[in-house]
Amino acid sequence: MPRSDQGVTKERYMLIPRTAIFVRRGDEYLLIKGAPTKRLWAGKYNGIGGHVERGENILFSAQRELLEETGLLADLWLCGTVIVDAGDTGICLFVFCGEAPRGELKASDEGSVEWVGRAAVLQLPVVEDLPILLERIHSMQRGDPPFAARSYYDQDDKLTVVFS
Repeated sequence: MPRSDQGVTKERYMLIPRTAIFVRRGDEYLLIKGAPTKRLWAGKYNGIGGHVERGENILFSAQRELLEETGLLADLWLCGTVIVDAGDTGICLFVFCGEAPRGELKASDEGSVEWVGRAAVLQLPVVEDLPILLERIHSMQRGDPPFAARSYYDQDDKLTVVFS
């Protein structure tokens, strides 16, 4: 099908692909605390991840982001997708889980990384969907069917996540 037949219109989502990676070790997750100089999420904890660059597939992007932001490699698998309605455009967030990290943990320009117990997440400054996503993926294992979700901002600019 040629590009002109792809059906791109203003009424349909225009999506920016991103990855979110949650490497776990028992009941702990490797999280990044955003550098104070970051435009978004400065000082807040989040999963590892970022944009999928043109020409990358989502798994390669997740592996690249994990290595760049933490110095680690891990066995990754797709846990789910979240379509984030952000107004005129949207985000397609590909959520990965990982285990068996290898390498030497290091910080990056994006922020510092640390292992955080699942229960401690609620006591930390976090991006608003982090506790929701961790709750969803915590019991998932490699081979489980991936979840599908969408999120949107309400009238008060509060994020709501709905799982299918």
